[in-house]
Amino acid sequence: MTVLTNEVARSDVLNRLRRAEGQIRGVQRMLEEGESCLKIAQQFSAVRKALDSTYLRMTLCFMEQEMDACLRPDAAQKSDLSVMLKDMETLLARMG
Repeated sequence: MTVLTNEVARSDVLNRLRRAEGQIRGVQRMLEEGESCLKIAQQFSAVRKALDSTYLRMTLCFMEQEMDACLRPDAAQKSDLSVMLKDMETLLARMG
């Protein structure tokens, strides 16, 4: 599978992960301090949504990058469309 080479996209994904990491530390702190389960559950939900959103962003960036490589006529080393589609199938299957 190809790596994410777009620096802007990779930076965005890393920043999103750092924010989610902070949220997870917040959940840990809430547990240590004895916060209510309802408040902790709300934070868990926020973390899950943040991670799902980040995964989707990474997947879309990967797809854009690979489609560009497959469709660019002047590409020195054209990516194989069938391989890219298989990789996309694998990534999308993990979203559920």
